[in-house]
Amino acid sequence: MAKQMTFGVIVGNRGFFPSHLAASGRLEMIAALEKQGYKAIVVSPEETAYGAVETYKEAEICAALFKKHADEIDGIIVTLPNFGEERGLADALRLANLNVPVLIQATPDEPGKMAITHRRDSFCGKMSICNNLQQYGIKYSLTTLHTEAPDSPEFEADLKWFAGVCRVVRGFRNLRVGAVGARPAAFNTVRYSEKMLERSGITVDTLDLSEVLGRIGRLSDTDAAVERKIEEIKAYVPTGHTPREALVKMAKLGAVLDNWVETNRLTITSVQCWTSLEEFFGIVPCTVMSMMSQKLLPSACEVDTLGSLSMYALALASETPSALLDWNNNYGGNPNKAVCFHCSNLPKHFFNEGVKMDYQQIIAGTVGAENTYGTLDGKVKAGAMTFLRLSTDDLTGRIKGYTGEGSFTNDELNTFGGAGVVEIPNLQKLLRYICENGFEHHVAANFSNSGRSVQEAASKYLGWDIHWHE
Repeated sequence: MAKQMTFGVIVGNRGFFPSHLAASGRLEMIAALEKQGYKAIVVSPEETAYGAVETYKEAEICAALFKKHADEIDGIIVTLPNFGEERGLADALRLANLNVPVLIQATPDEPGKMAITHRRDSFCGKMSICNNLQQYGIKYSLTTLHTEAPDSPEFEADLKWFAGVCRVVRGFRNLRVGAVGARPAAFNTVRYSEKMLERSGITVDTLDLSEVLGRIGRLSDTDAAVERKIEEIKAYVPTGHTPREALVKMAKLGAVLDNWVETNRLTITSVQCWTSLEEFFGIVPCTVMSMMSQKLLPSACEVDTLGSLSMYALALASETPSALLDWNNNYGGNPNKAVCFHCSNLPKHFFNEGVKMDYQQIIAGTVGAENTYGTLDGKVKAGAMTFLRLSTDDLTGRIKGYTGEGSFTNDELNTFGGAGVVEIPNLQKLLRYICENGFEHHVAANFSNSGRSVQEAASKYLGWDIHWHE
Protein backbone atom coordinates (compact mmCIF):
# COMPACT_ATOMS: atom_id res chain seq x y z
CA MET A 1 0.00 0.00 0.00
CA ALA A 2 1.28 3.47 -0.89
CA LYS A 3 2.29 5.75 1.95
CA GLN A 4 -0.33 8.38 2.79
CA MET A 5 0.80 11.76 1.53
CA THR A 6 0.80 14.83 3.78
CA PHE A 7 0.53 18.45 2.76
CA GLY A 8 1.23 21.53 4.78
CA VAL A 9 -1.51 24.10 4.16
CA ILE A 10 -1.08 27.87 4.54
CA VAL A 11 -4.33 29.82 4.42
CA GLY A 12 -3.96 33.38 3.22
CA ASN A 13 -5.92 36.28 4.71
CA ARG A 14 -5.81 40.05 4.45
CA GLY A 15 -7.82 42.09 6.91
CA PHE A 16 -9.21 44.48 4.30
CA PHE A 17 -11.18 41.58 2.85
CA PRO A 18 -13.87 39.35 4.42
CA SER A 19 -12.12 37.17 6.99
CA HIS A 20 -14.98 34.69 7.07
CA LEU A 21 -13.79 33.62 3.62
CA ALA A 22 -10.46 32.59 5.15
CA ALA A 23 -12.25 30.50 7.76
CA SER A 24 -14.48 28.74 5.22
CA GLY A 25 -11.68 28.45 2.67
CA ARG A 26 -9.51 26.65 5.22
CA LEU A 27 -12.21 24.01 5.72
CA GLU A 28 -12.78 23.69 1.98
CA MET A 29 -9.10 22.98 1.35
CA ILE A 30 -8.89 20.42 4.14
CA ALA A 31 -11.98 18.68 2.71
CA ALA A 32 -10.47 18.67 -0.80
CA LEU A 33 -7.30 17.01 0.51
CA GLU A 34 -9.10 14.45 2.61
CA LYS A 35 -11.34 13.54 -0.33
CA GLN A 36 -8.26 12.26 -2.17
CA GLY A 37 -6.88 10.50 0.91
CA TYR A 38 -4.28 13.13 1.84
CA LYS A 39 -3.51 14.46 5.30
CA ALA A 40 -3.41 18.21 6.01
CA ILE A 41 -1.08 19.95 8.48
CA VAL A 42 -2.52 23.42 9.11
CA VAL A 43 -2.67 25.86 12.01
CA SER A 44 -5.94 25.90 13.92
CA PRO A 45 -8.27 28.88 14.57
CA GLU A 46 -7.09 28.70 18.18
CA GLU A 47 -3.46 29.27 17.13
CA THR A 48 -3.99 32.08 14.61
CA ALA A 49 -6.92 34.24 13.56
CA TYR A 50 -9.28 32.05 11.51
CA GLY A 51 -6.52 29.42 11.19
CA ALA A 52 -4.86 31.64 8.57
CA VAL A 53 -1.52 33.43 8.24
CA GLU A 54 -1.38 37.21 7.97
CA THR A 55 1.15 38.64 10.43
CA TYR A 56 4.80 37.79 11.00
CA LYS A 57 3.87 36.28 14.36
CA GLU A 58 1.38 33.99 12.65
CA ALA A 59 4.02 33.08 10.07
CA GLU A 60 6.29 32.01 12.95
CA ILE A 61 3.52 29.85 14.43
CA CYS A 62 2.85 28.19 11.07
CA ALA A 63 6.55 27.61 10.40
CA ALA A 64 7.03 26.03 13.83
CA LEU A 65 4.14 23.63 13.14
CA PHE A 66 5.60 22.68 9.77
CA LYS A 67 9.06 22.10 11.25
CA LYS A 68 7.52 19.80 13.85
CA HIS A 69 6.07 17.72 11.01
CA ALA A 70 8.94 18.19 8.56
CA ASP A 71 9.50 14.45 8.07
CA GLU A 72 5.84 13.98 7.11
CA ILE A 73 5.18 16.93 4.82
CA ASP A 74 5.57 16.10 1.13
CA GLY A 75 4.55 19.51 -0.20
CA ILE A 76 2.90 22.78 0.79
CA ILE A 77 -0.31 24.28 -0.57
CA VAL A 78 -0.87 28.03 -0.25
CA THR A 79 -4.60 28.65 -0.54
CA LEU A 80 -6.03 32.13 -1.13
CA PRO A 81 -9.72 32.33 -0.15
CA ASN A 82 -9.26 36.11 -0.38
CA PHE A 83 -6.43 38.39 -1.50
CA GLY A 84 -4.09 37.11 1.22
CA GLU A 85 -1.20 38.82 2.98
CA GLU A 86 1.73 38.24 0.66
CA ARG A 87 4.47 38.90 3.23
CA GLY A 88 3.05 36.60 5.88
CA LEU A 89 2.70 33.75 3.40
CA ALA A 90 6.22 34.18 2.02
CA ASP A 91 7.65 34.51 5.54
CA ALA A 92 5.96 31.29 6.67
CA LEU A 93 7.55 29.41 3.77
CA ARG A 94 10.97 30.95 4.38
CA LEU A 95 10.91 30.30 8.12
CA ALA A 96 9.74 26.69 7.69
CA ASN A 97 12.50 26.09 5.12
CA LEU A 98 11.23 22.63 4.23
CA ASN A 99 12.52 22.72 0.65
CA VAL A 100 9.47 20.89 -0.72
CA PRO A 101 7.26 21.75 -3.71
CA VAL A 102 4.75 24.57 -3.18
CA LEU A 103 1.41 24.92 -4.98
CA ILE A 104 -0.40 28.27 -5.16
CA GLN A 105 -4.20 28.04 -5.36
CA ALA A 106 -6.63 30.96 -5.54
CA THR A 107 -10.42 30.64 -5.16
CA PRO A 108 -12.51 32.41 -7.83
CA ASP A 109 -15.03 35.16 -7.21
CA GLU A 110 -18.67 34.64 -8.17
CA PRO A 111 -20.38 37.35 -10.28
CA GLY A 112 -23.31 37.47 -7.88
CA LYS A 113 -21.10 37.88 -4.81
CA MET A 114 -18.99 40.93 -5.56
CA ALA A 115 -20.17 43.14 -2.68
CA ILE A 116 -17.66 44.00 0.04
CA THR A 117 -19.07 41.20 2.21
CA HIS A 118 -18.03 38.42 -0.19
CA ARG A 119 -15.54 39.78 -2.72
CA ARG A 120 -12.33 37.76 -2.66
CA ASP A 121 -9.83 39.44 -5.01
CA SER A 122 -7.71 36.27 -4.85
CA PHE A 123 -7.35 36.61 -8.65
CA CYS A 124 -5.13 39.62 -7.93
CA GLY A 125 -3.63 38.33 -4.69
CA LYS A 126 -2.17 35.31 -6.44
CA MET A 127 0.04 37.59 -8.52
CA SER A 128 1.26 39.36 -5.39
CA ILE A 129 2.26 36.18 -3.55
CA CYS A 130 4.01 34.87 -6.67
CA ASN A 131 5.90 38.14 -6.96
CA ASN A 132 7.03 37.86 -3.35
CA LEU A 133 8.10 34.24 -3.72
CA GLN A 134 10.22 35.25 -6.70
CA GLN A 135 11.87 37.88 -4.50
CA TYR A 136 12.41 35.37 -1.69
CA GLY A 137 13.89 32.79 -4.08
CA ILE A 138 11.21 30.21 -3.25
CA LYS A 139 10.19 27.84 -6.04
CA TYR A 140 6.48 27.25 -6.57
CA SER A 141 3.96 25.60 -8.89
CA LEU A 142 0.69 26.93 -10.31
CA THR A 143 -2.74 25.45 -10.92
CA THR A 144 -3.90 24.94 -14.51
CA LEU A 145 -6.43 27.78 -14.27
CA HIS A 146 -5.50 31.03 -12.56
CA THR A 147 -8.36 30.56 -10.09
CA GLU A 148 -9.87 27.21 -9.09
CA ALA A 149 -12.24 26.35 -6.26
CA PRO A 150 -10.94 23.63 -3.89
CA ASP A 151 -13.97 21.47 -4.67
CA SER A 152 -13.74 21.87 -8.46
CA PRO A 153 -12.81 19.09 -10.91
CA GLU A 154 -9.95 21.27 -12.13
CA PHE A 155 -8.36 21.49 -8.70
CA GLU A 156 -8.95 17.79 -8.07
CA ALA A 157 -6.89 17.04 -11.21
CA ASP A 158 -4.24 19.60 -10.28
CA LEU A 159 -3.93 18.16 -6.80
CA LYS A 160 -3.32 14.70 -8.27
CA TRP A 161 -0.69 16.22 -10.59
CA PHE A 162 0.98 18.08 -7.70
CA ALA A 163 1.06 14.93 -5.56
CA GLY A 164 3.04 13.28 -8.36
CA VAL A 165 5.44 16.22 -8.40
CA CYS A 166 5.97 15.88 -4.65
CA ARG A 167 6.57 12.12 -4.82
CA VAL A 168 9.26 12.56 -7.48
CA VAL A 169 11.04 15.31 -5.55
CA ARG A 170 10.98 13.42 -2.25
CA GLY A 171 11.95 10.15 -3.92
CA PHE A 172 15.04 11.62 -5.56
CA ARG A 173 16.38 13.32 -2.44
CA ASN A 174 19.20 11.29 -0.87
CA LEU A 175 18.47 8.47 -3.30
CA ARG A 176 20.87 5.52 -3.25
CA VAL A 177 21.30 3.55 -6.47
CA GLY A 178 23.00 0.19 -6.93
CA ALA A 179 25.07 -0.55 -10.04
CA VAL A 180 25.97 -4.22 -10.47
CA GLY A 181 28.91 -5.02 -12.72
CA ALA A 182 30.74 -3.02 -15.35
CA ARG A 183 29.08 -1.35 -18.30
CA PRO A 184 29.09 -3.83 -21.21
CA ALA A 185 31.89 -2.86 -23.58
CA ALA A 186 29.54 -2.63 -26.55
CA PHE A 187 27.24 -0.13 -24.79
CA ASN A 188 29.01 3.23 -24.79
CA THR A 189 25.52 4.71 -24.98
CA VAL A 190 24.90 4.08 -21.26
CA ARG A 191 27.94 6.01 -20.03
CA TYR A 192 27.06 8.55 -17.35
CA SER A 193 28.55 10.85 -14.71
CA GLU A 194 28.33 9.69 -11.11
CA LYS A 195 29.65 13.08 -10.01
CA MET A 196 26.73 14.95 -11.56
CA LEU A 197 24.32 12.58 -9.86
CA GLU A 198 26.10 13.07 -6.54
CA ARG A 199 25.76 16.84 -6.92
CA SER A 200 21.99 16.24 -7.21
CA GLY A 201 21.96 14.15 -4.03
CA ILE A 202 21.97 10.77 -5.77
CA THR A 203 24.63 8.27 -4.68
CA VAL A 204 25.69 5.29 -6.80
CA ASP A 205 26.93 2.24 -4.88
CA THR A 206 28.74 -0.34 -7.03
CA LEU A 207 29.12 -4.10 -6.75
CA ASP A 208 31.52 -6.01 -8.97
CA LEU A 209 30.05 -8.97 -10.80
CA SER A 210 32.82 -11.17 -9.39
CA GLU A 211 31.53 -10.39 -5.90
CA VAL A 212 28.01 -11.34 -6.94
CA LEU A 213 29.18 -14.68 -8.33
CA GLY A 214 31.37 -15.24 -5.28
CA ARG A 215 28.46 -14.70 -2.89
CA ILE A 216 26.27 -16.94 -5.02
CA GLY A 217 28.95 -19.64 -4.75
CA ARG A 218 28.59 -19.62 -0.97
CA LEU A 219 24.86 -20.42 -1.12
CA SER A 220 23.65 -24.01 -1.14
CA ASP A 221 20.71 -25.06 -3.30
CA THR A 222 18.70 -25.68 -0.12
CA ASP A 223 19.52 -22.40 1.61
CA ALA A 224 16.34 -20.91 3.11
CA ALA A 225 16.74 -17.65 1.18
CA VAL A 226 17.14 -19.60 -2.07
CA GLU A 227 14.08 -21.77 -1.48
CA ARG A 228 11.99 -18.70 -0.60
CA LYS A 229 13.09 -16.96 -3.78
CA ILE A 230 12.27 -20.03 -5.92
CA GLU A 231 8.72 -20.01 -4.57
CA GLU A 232 8.47 -16.27 -5.15
CA ILE A 233 9.58 -16.73 -8.77
CA LYS A 234 7.07 -19.53 -9.37
CA ALA A 235 4.27 -17.42 -7.91
CA TYR A 236 5.30 -14.46 -10.08
CA VAL A 237 5.36 -15.98 -13.56
CA PRO A 238 4.72 -19.39 -15.20
CA THR A 239 8.14 -21.02 -15.52
CA GLY A 240 7.10 -23.41 -18.31
CA HIS A 241 9.95 -25.62 -19.49
CA THR A 242 12.65 -23.71 -17.59
CA PRO A 243 15.05 -26.28 -16.06
CA ARG A 244 15.16 -26.57 -12.27
CA GLU A 245 18.88 -25.79 -12.36
CA ALA A 246 18.18 -22.42 -14.01
CA LEU A 247 15.52 -21.58 -11.43
CA VAL A 248 17.96 -22.29 -8.62
CA LYS A 249 20.51 -19.98 -10.22
CA MET A 250 17.92 -17.21 -10.57
CA ALA A 251 16.92 -17.65 -6.95
CA LYS A 252 20.53 -17.41 -5.78
CA LEU A 253 21.07 -14.27 -7.82
CA GLY A 254 17.86 -12.78 -6.42
CA ALA A 255 18.81 -13.65 -2.84
CA VAL A 256 22.25 -12.05 -3.19
CA LEU A 257 20.83 -8.88 -4.76
CA ASP A 258 18.06 -8.64 -2.15
CA ASN A 259 20.61 -8.84 0.66
CA TRP A 260 22.91 -6.29 -0.96
CA VAL A 261 20.07 -3.85 -1.60
CA GLU A 262 18.79 -4.13 1.96
CA THR A 263 22.22 -3.95 3.60
CA ASN A 264 23.22 -0.84 1.66
CA ARG A 265 19.81 0.88 1.83
CA LEU A 266 19.50 0.98 -1.95
CA THR A 267 16.24 1.75 -3.74
CA ILE A 268 16.86 1.07 -7.44
CA THR A 269 19.45 -0.88 -9.41
CA SER A 270 21.09 -1.38 -12.78
CA VAL A 271 22.63 -4.74 -13.66
CA GLN A 272 25.23 -5.99 -16.12
CA CYS A 273 23.83 -8.59 -18.45
CA TRP A 274 25.24 -8.96 -21.98
CA THR A 275 26.87 -11.43 -21.88
CA SER A 276 28.85 -12.10 -18.72
CA LEU A 277 26.04 -13.64 -16.66
CA GLU A 278 25.05 -15.91 -19.52
CA GLU A 279 28.58 -17.08 -20.30
CA PHE A 280 29.87 -17.51 -16.76
CA PHE A 281 26.74 -18.21 -14.71
CA GLY A 282 24.24 -19.63 -17.18
CA ILE A 283 21.06 -17.52 -16.87
CA VAL A 284 19.70 -14.10 -17.77
CA PRO A 285 18.75 -11.89 -14.79
CA CYS A 286 15.52 -10.70 -16.42
CA THR A 287 12.98 -12.35 -14.10
CA VAL A 288 14.78 -11.20 -10.96
CA MET A 289 14.91 -7.63 -12.29
CA SER A 290 11.29 -7.77 -13.44
CA MET A 291 10.20 -8.71 -9.93
CA MET A 292 12.04 -5.73 -8.48
CA SER A 293 10.47 -3.35 -10.99
CA GLN A 294 7.04 -4.78 -10.28
CA LYS A 295 7.51 -3.68 -6.66
CA LEU A 296 8.21 -0.08 -7.84
CA LEU A 297 11.93 -0.61 -7.20
CA PRO A 298 13.13 -0.39 -10.82
CA SER A 299 16.03 -2.40 -12.16
CA ALA A 300 17.58 -1.56 -15.54
CA CYS A 301 19.77 -3.77 -17.68
CA GLU A 302 23.18 -3.04 -19.26
CA VAL A 303 24.09 -0.97 -16.16
CA ASP A 304 21.92 1.83 -17.53
CA THR A 305 21.79 3.75 -14.27
CA LEU A 306 20.12 6.77 -15.86
CA GLY A 307 17.60 4.35 -17.32
CA SER A 308 16.76 3.09 -13.83
CA LEU A 309 16.45 6.70 -12.62
CA SER A 310 14.05 7.39 -15.50
CA MET A 311 12.01 4.34 -14.54
CA TYR A 312 11.93 5.44 -10.92
CA ALA A 313 10.73 8.96 -11.73
CA LEU A 314 7.77 7.52 -13.62
CA ALA A 315 7.05 4.98 -10.89
CA LEU A 316 7.03 7.74 -8.28
CA ALA A 317 4.81 10.05 -10.30
CA SER A 318 2.25 7.38 -11.21
CA GLU A 319 2.64 4.82 -8.39
CA THR A 320 2.69 2.09 -11.06
CA PRO A 321 5.55 -0.12 -12.36
CA SER A 322 7.86 1.16 -15.09
CA ALA A 323 9.91 -0.61 -17.73
CA LEU A 324 13.04 0.19 -19.72
CA LEU A 325 12.52 -0.27 -23.45
CA ASP A 326 14.40 0.15 -26.69
CA TRP A 327 13.05 2.50 -29.30
CA ASN A 328 13.44 -0.51 -31.54
CA ASN A 329 11.59 -0.65 -34.87
CA ASN A 330 9.32 1.27 -37.18
CA TYR A 331 5.80 -0.11 -37.45
CA GLY A 332 4.88 -0.41 -41.10
CA GLY A 333 4.48 2.94 -42.82
CA ASN A 334 2.79 4.81 -39.95
CA PRO A 335 5.15 7.66 -38.99
CA ASN A 336 3.59 8.03 -35.53
CA LYS A 337 3.93 4.37 -34.55
CA ALA A 338 6.95 2.35 -33.47
CA VAL A 339 7.85 -0.93 -31.81
CA CYS A 340 9.23 -0.70 -28.28
CA PHE A 341 11.01 -3.86 -27.16
CA HIS A 342 13.24 -5.48 -24.59
CA CYS A 343 14.29 -9.06 -24.39
CA SER A 344 12.86 -8.79 -21.57
CA ASN A 345 12.84 -7.81 -17.92
CA LEU A 346 9.59 -5.86 -18.13
CA PRO A 347 7.44 -6.03 -14.99
CA LYS A 348 4.51 -8.38 -15.50
CA HIS A 349 2.20 -5.38 -15.07
CA PHE A 350 3.07 -4.59 -18.70
CA PHE A 351 1.82 -7.78 -20.28
CA ASN A 352 -1.42 -9.20 -21.57
CA GLU A 353 -2.50 -12.56 -20.21
CA GLY A 354 -0.15 -15.35 -21.21
CA VAL A 355 3.25 -13.93 -20.25
CA LYS A 356 5.70 -16.75 -19.51
CA MET A 357 9.32 -17.38 -18.70
CA ASP A 358 11.48 -18.45 -21.63
CA TYR A 359 15.05 -18.32 -22.94
CA GLN A 360 16.55 -15.19 -24.49
CA GLN A 361 16.55 -15.77 -28.24
CA ILE A 362 19.06 -13.07 -29.19
CA ILE A 363 21.86 -14.14 -26.84
CA ALA A 364 21.05 -17.82 -27.26
CA GLY A 365 22.61 -17.79 -30.70
CA THR A 366 25.96 -16.90 -29.13
CA VAL A 367 26.04 -18.66 -25.74
CA GLY A 368 23.42 -21.40 -26.19
CA ALA A 369 19.74 -21.43 -25.20
CA GLU A 370 20.50 -23.49 -22.08
CA ASN A 371 22.42 -20.50 -20.66
CA THR A 372 19.73 -17.87 -21.30
CA TYR A 373 16.65 -18.95 -19.36
CA GLY A 374 14.90 -16.31 -17.27
CA THR A 375 13.47 -13.83 -19.75
CA LEU A 376 9.79 -12.83 -19.76
CA ASP A 377 8.05 -13.36 -23.08
CA GLY A 378 4.72 -11.74 -23.95
CA LYS A 379 2.79 -9.00 -25.74
CA VAL A 380 2.63 -5.59 -24.07
CA LYS A 381 -0.97 -4.62 -23.34
CA ALA A 382 -2.72 -1.51 -24.67
CA GLY A 383 -3.11 1.62 -22.57
CA ALA A 384 -1.91 5.13 -21.81
CA MET A 385 1.85 5.68 -22.05
CA THR A 386 4.23 8.16 -20.48
CA PHE A 387 7.85 8.01 -21.60
CA LEU A 388 10.98 9.56 -20.05
CA ARG A 389 14.71 9.57 -20.64
CA LEU A 390 17.23 11.18 -18.30
CA SER A 391 20.88 11.63 -19.23
CA THR A 392 24.00 13.30 -17.85
CA ASP A 393 25.61 15.71 -20.29
CA ASP A 394 29.31 15.89 -19.42
CA LEU A 395 29.92 18.59 -22.02
CA THR A 396 27.56 21.05 -20.31
CA GLY A 397 27.67 19.70 -16.77
CA ARG A 398 23.88 19.36 -16.76
CA ILE A 399 21.38 16.57 -16.24
CA LYS A 400 18.92 16.62 -19.11
CA GLY A 401 16.01 14.63 -20.40
CA TYR A 402 12.83 14.48 -22.40
CA THR A 403 9.34 13.29 -21.59
CA GLY A 404 5.92 13.08 -23.18
CA GLU A 405 2.83 10.96 -23.55
CA GLY A 406 1.28 8.62 -26.07
CA SER A 407 -0.24 5.14 -25.93
CA PHE A 408 0.51 1.46 -26.24
CA THR A 409 -1.76 0.02 -28.93
CA ASN A 410 -3.46 -3.27 -29.75
CA ASP A 411 -1.74 -3.51 -33.13
CA GLU A 412 -0.71 -7.01 -34.13
CA LEU A 413 2.93 -7.87 -33.46
CA ASN A 414 4.41 -11.34 -33.86
CA THR A 415 7.87 -11.37 -32.32
CA PHE A 416 9.70 -12.50 -29.19
CA GLY A 417 10.65 -10.97 -25.85
CA GLY A 418 8.61 -8.15 -24.37
CA ALA A 419 7.32 -5.97 -27.18
CA GLY A 420 4.49 -3.63 -28.02
CA VAL A 421 3.44 -1.03 -30.55
CA VAL A 422 3.35 2.58 -29.39
CA GLU A 423 1.62 5.57 -30.95
CA ILE A 424 3.01 9.01 -30.17
CA PRO A 425 1.87 12.28 -31.75
CA ASN A 426 4.61 13.79 -33.92
CA LEU A 427 6.85 10.79 -33.32
CA GLN A 428 9.21 11.73 -36.14
CA LYS A 429 9.79 15.08 -34.45
CA LEU A 430 10.64 13.26 -31.21
CA LEU A 431 13.00 10.84 -32.93
CA ARG A 432 14.79 13.74 -34.58
CA TYR A 433 15.11 15.44 -31.18
CA ILE A 434 16.56 12.26 -29.65
CA CYS A 435 19.14 11.89 -32.42
CA GLU A 436 20.09 15.56 -32.67
CA ASN A 437 20.66 15.77 -28.91
CA GLY A 438 22.50 12.46 -28.60
CA PHE A 439 20.13 10.67 -26.25
CA GLU A 440 20.36 6.96 -25.54
CA HIS A 441 18.30 4.33 -27.39
CA HIS A 442 16.74 3.25 -24.08
CA VAL A 443 13.59 4.91 -22.80
CA ALA A 444 11.56 4.39 -19.62
CA ALA A 445 7.81 4.01 -19.95
CA ASN A 446 4.74 3.11 -17.95
CA PHE A 447 0.97 3.03 -18.16
CA SER A 448 0.03 6.52 -16.99
CA ASN A 449 -0.35 10.15 -17.95
CA SER A 450 2.26 11.47 -15.54
CA GLY A 451 4.73 13.25 -17.81
CA ARG A 452 3.76 16.73 -16.64
CA SER A 453 4.39 15.78 -13.00
CA VAL A 454 7.84 14.47 -13.88
CA GLN A 455 8.67 17.52 -15.97
CA GLU A 456 7.65 19.95 -13.22
CA ALA A 457 9.51 18.04 -10.51
CA ALA A 458 12.71 17.56 -12.48
CA SER A 459 12.94 20.96 -14.15
CA LYS A 460 11.63 23.26 -11.42
CA TYR A 461 12.63 21.55 -8.17
CA LEU A 462 15.59 19.34 -9.13
CA GLY A 463 17.02 21.89 -11.56
CA TRP A 464 17.38 19.62 -14.59
CA ASP A 465 16.77 20.46 -18.25
CA ILE A 466 13.65 18.53 -19.29
CA HIS A 467 12.15 18.83 -22.77
CA TRP A 468 8.41 18.29 -23.19
CA HIS A 469 7.47 16.62 -26.46
CA GLU A 470 4.49 18.26 -28.15
